[in-house]
Order: sequence, then C-alpha cells, then structure tokens
Amino acid sequence: MSDKPRWYKRLGTFLREARAELKKVTWPSKAEVVNTTIVVIILTVFFGFYLFFMDAVFSWALTKLKELVG
Repeated sequence: MSDKPRWYKRLGTFLREARAELKKVTWPSKAEVVNTTIVVIILTVFFGFYLFFMDAVFSWALTKLKELVG
C-alpha cells in the first residue's frame, strides 16, 4: 500500500485547516458592508448611463460619417 493518506483523511485535514484560516479573517462590520454595497450600486448605475450615453453619441457620429462618405 502507498504512504498516501486516504481521501477522507485528506478531506478532514483540509476542512480543519480551512476553518482555522477563516477564524483569522477580519470580517467587515454590517455598516461597512452596507456602505460599500451602496457605493457599488451607485457607481454601476452611473457607469451604465455613461456607457449608454457614449454609445448613443458614437452611434450618431458614425451614422453622420456614413452619410457624408457613402
């Protein structure tokens, strides 16, 4: 037989080590999570409108350029 531990022993070791690492994590407070979520939503909406506007401007410009050239 090989010296390699069985899969279930490796799984148990992995889960113990993962739990130990998760205890070391500094988790954000509820207020930090709420604030960063609000910032992400606002920036997503802003950049969505910005990209929509830029797409409309470039589409209009390309249409006018096609009319002039072709």
